[in-house]
Amino acid sequence: MAVRRVVPNIRSQAAEESREFYGLLGFEEVMNHGWIMTLASPSSPAAQISVMTGDRTAPVDPDLSIEVDDVDAAYAVMRASGAEIVHPLQDEEWGVRRFFVRDPSGRVVNVLGHL
Repeated sequence: MAVRRVVPNIRSQAAEESREFYGLLGFEEVMNHGWIMTLASPSSPAAQISVMTGDRTAPVDPDLSIEVDDVDAAYAVMRASGAEIVHPLQDEEWGVRRFFVRDPSGRVVNVLGHL
């Protein structure tokens, strides 16, 4: 299993202002579903920040997202380790397969792969 990217998820009710702020640092919008917007560096596209009002398809908001090349393998590893699965493995209508797991510090991690 390989990690493709790690993205911090910033909760904000001021998405437009956040887009402008991070735009000053060189980030550009690459995805916007209304409740989540991803900004990326044009020169280094894997350098990203997601701004979200709240996760519309899960019971909690994740603190960060980790994209892996094999989300099913990651899920199996986390279950075998006894880690707390916060949101079950499932395909989302917006093109990702994901699950949430709680890390030892209590943070919720969105582990995903694109379909």
